[in-house]
Amino acid sequence: MAQSSVRGEGARPRVPRAGELGWDDSMYDEGGRSVQTADDGPARQDGDGDAAHPADGTPQTGPQGRGPHGGDDDGRHGTKERPRRRRRILRWSATVLSVLILGTAGAGYAYYRHLNNNLKQGDLNIGDAKDRAAKSKPNAAGQTPLNILLIGSDARNSTENQKLGGARDTFDTPARADVQMLLHLSADRTNMSVVSMPRDTLLQIPKCTDPKTGTTYAASTSLTMTNDSLGRGGPGCTVATWEKTTDIHIDHFIMVDFAGVVSMADAIGGVPVCVDANIYSHTSTGHGSGLKLEKGTTSVKGKQALQWLRTRYGFGDGSDIGRTKAQHQYMNSMVRQLRENATLSNPDKLRNLAETATSALTVDRGLGSVTKLYDLSKELRKVPTDRITMTTMPWVYSSDGNRVLPKPTDADKVWRLLREDIALDGKDKKKPAERTTSDPAAADDRIAVQVQNGTRTSVLAPVPGRASAVSDLLVGKGFTQSKADPSTVTTEATTVIRYPSADLEGDALRVAKALGISTHAVEKSADVSGVTLIVGADWRDGTTYKAPADDDSTPESAKLDKGADTGACMHVDPNYTWS
Repeated sequence: MAQSSVRGEGARPRVPRAGELGWDDSMYDEGGRSVQTADDGPARQDGDGDAAHPADGTPQTGPQGRGPHGGDDDGRHGTKERPRRRRRILRWSATVLSVLILGTAGAGYAYYRHLNNNLKQGDLNIGDAKDRAAKSKPNAAGQTPLNILLIGSDARNSTENQKLGGARDTFDTPARADVQMLLHLSADRTNMSVVSMPRDTLLQIPKCTDPKTGTTYAASTSLTMTNDSLGRGGPGCTVATWEKTTDIHIDHFIMVDFAGVVSMADAIGGVPVCVDANIYSHTSTGHGSGLKLEKGTTSVKGKQALQWLRTRYGFGDGSDIGRTKAQHQYMNSMVRQLRENATLSNPDKLRNLAETATSALTVDRGLGSVTKLYDLSKELRKVPTDRITMTTMPWVYSSDGNRVLPKPTDADKVWRLLREDIALDGKDKKKPAERTTSDPAAADDRIAVQVQNGTRTSVLAPVPGRASAVSDLLVGKGFTQSKADPSTVTTEATTVIRYPSADLEGDALRVAKALGISTHAVEKSADVSGVTLIVGADWRDGTTYKAPADDDSTPESAKLDKGADTGACMHVDPNYTWS
């Protein structure tokens, strides 16, 4: 997969040789079933024992509910003198996925087919605007970035999941995407950036159609919790929601539920995690994940690993923000452990691991075979541990303080860095080349441009007549079909040009060049019907646009968790300690 993560659909897959089992790690499930907002139904109890929020969104109070939302090495072991086959068995590298990317340890094609049949598959995108986010373009070497959405489902659709989930009144109700992490693998495979989105993030969810039942779920008419997307037809709707929010094209998804987390953690054999004090995630009213650990480092597995990943009460302020940080620590620790220790050199253990992984995962059809997952693993394990970076989407509280929203400017900047394949760890020295396109621009006087006023900010009113002024400027430059849209007043921190389809990309880039706007501020969007210039808060006056200085640093609000940080330790809320 130097160029692609999958093989041709028609080709007979290569059966990995004996002992050739690829492995890429991570576990991504947090607990918590949480209520929706305006479009949602009645209040529900969080699966980690959180009391249900009222349907009107009133925040819960009380001591347990203060939060609003709820070596760079190649994996080799041993010496050069060891047999080649032994080295192959021991070369487990792991990335940030809890994906066990598998071969068949010599069991033959029948066993390979058996493992394939274990995998559950779903459509990648079931939204109404599947092409809204432009696909990543190859770099100069012909390599393409990969974006993979990791989803932790809180489904209570089995006795085991119901038991692990804790809430007794939610059996077989629509699942929630309570863990969402976007994994971005750079085109040159030198680095990986992972961004978590808190489950309580309020977003607009697009129209989705369930491919199994044909049921169509209307787009949300008001801001809705992002974890509700999974219940609107499956993981393909969660993918569609991410693409609508970030304008990042997602290549694959991988999803796991409660039981999958437990079974895979058992198969792995434990992951070291650290707390800075004794912790017991339990309240007097019976809420909490039940995690109980002594101060220091403990290797967690099975149900205890699930508890760690779901713990909210006891970490930080009791919100999803603390929980995502704990998940990052778990995943980074798993990466290091699996790269440093060959714990799975026994064929029986490998076979058990293969069974466990393929039974635990749901993937898009583009990853729907052992061979395709194995190919993906080879790409993921090229990234050294010290170039793996995780963070949580920059956020602000909603107006009622009960949920969160993407932080203006900062969240958009993180999405831009991923779109432009710029590493969040700041170690990239390269600058992205100016964008080009194979779509030729029309003559300036044939390009229709709609100009909107986006100069409003959180503290400043929009500049009256700004869209008309800039439209007149364009007419003076020869774009005689430029028109102001006085009916739309929006908010954009920086000036941006959007276009709806590939046949208008050249026109949009031509407008950008005429005004001195960076080509990186030109983006494809299904929210516009033609070339649309939105005059941002950075151009409130004057006839010359002063492009902001290129700054590819990660916003300070995106706190980074580094894959090579062996000293990471979760801070425990003193209200949840024990002696």
